[in-house]
Amino acid sequence: MEISSSQMFRKLNSWCLNAVIVFSIAGTFTTIAQDGGALFSAKCGTCHQPHKDGTGPKLVGVREAWAAGGAGETAIYEWVRNWEKAAAADPYAASIVNKKPTAMNKFPDLTDDQITAILDWVDAQPEPGAAVAGVGSGGAENLTTENEGGLGWIWIILGVIFIGIIMAVGGVRRQLQIATGEKEDAGQSYGDEFKSWAWKYKRYVGVAGLVIVLAVIVTLFQGLYKINVMEGYHPSQPIEFPHSVHAGINKIDCKYCHNSASKSKSAGIPTVNVCMNCHKQINGNTPEQQKEIAKIYEAAGWDGEKYTGKTKEIVWNKVHNLPDHVYFNHAQHVEVGGVDCKQCHGDMTKRKETPQVMAVSDLNKVEGNVKLTKPTLTMGWCIECHGEKEVSMGPLDTKKDGYYNEIHQRLLNNDKSLYGKYLDDGKVSVKELGGWECSKCHY
Repeated sequence: MEISSSQMFRKLNSWCLNAVIVFSIAGTFTTIAQDGGALFSAKCGTCHQPHKDGTGPKLVGVREAWAAGGAGETAIYEWVRNWEKAAAADPYAASIVNKKPTAMNKFPDLTDDQITAILDWVDAQPEPGAAVAGVGSGGAENLTTENEGGLGWIWIILGVIFIGIIMAVGGVRRQLQIATGEKEDAGQSYGDEFKSWAWKYKRYVGVAGLVIVLAVIVTLFQGLYKINVMEGYHPSQPIEFPHSVHAGINKIDCKYCHNSASKSKSAGIPTVNVCMNCHKQINGNTPEQQKEIAKIYEAAGWDGEKYTGKTKEIVWNKVHNLPDHVYFNHAQHVEVGGVDCKQCHGDMTKRKETPQVMAVSDLNKVEGNVKLTKPTLTMGWCIECHGEKEVSMGPLDTKKDGYYNEIHQRLLNNDKSLYGKYLDDGKVSVKELGGWECSKCHY
């Protein structure tokens, strides 16, 4: 029986469509399986480990533990998304709040499937003692391997498969055209055939080429703009420090611990002696607090009654890391500019962890802050703040220290019209005093 070319094409198209569906489903399941490790790294790895307690508790078997404790089926999912709502709705979740003084971050964007993928990945991690010699043990090394592999190879394989399918379909089509007489030059190469086709439809090819080039350029620059942009990053620390207790409940001024913020480029990390000013008398109210304070005693060489002289260095994990070509001086902002700490760091009286500069969306929720739009710790964020933040209100020196009065007088004496322009909005901004000059922030 003779099969027409149209019938062959219908069968071939049906086969290709089925192949694409199969590969897409397979790729989806593989991606879900791989996403657990990647999501753990992005969302959980800072505070949690699979088999070891850190800033947060170990996560192996956490679902079984919650179920055994009487938690509802969806309680742990709600806990991950918003622990406060979960604690209000589920008695077991409420009991967890009192076990750890450090509050968990909220992840409202995670779906049930993603949380399940994370917990499945955690439960699949081998015990530290079961690791192969020379490979390392625990979740950290496994997570590193996962990160290094990533999901890129999945898309590469799928891309190769789809390219193979397209080339196969094109080859069959070309042979059918030759067999049926639709294509006269059977000896024409693929390159020559493509050139002929491109020349025939040169306008469409030109437009498509331009779109592709522009898309590549835009994608490239979008990727460059995101380099080192990590809003909300807060690494775990060797000693937990709940700001909500110290700055919130006890109302300790930020500059008591960060005493160089008003007179130095750096805000500084308080020495263990600063901690001991209070913790000689305060040993904590819970076992968890006492455990953390014991680390301070070990660092200071304090045995409960006297200093032994046997101290131990505290190795803090770096939170902020500005590029070498960027200059930032805390004293200029805090003392001279009168910028409140919460403008960059947020309301630390309500935060327990040690965070990097908060996400701009969170900073904008703080009462009294200048509302900005650019991601924090980016050049756009600084520029925007310098354009909005005032250094003095009105024509007189509101700080009463004479610092800005000289600037006002110079402007008033040299160019009254320019001075009037500066005061149209009732303030003199950082930008208007040269705060947008490149040399102000860059070496």
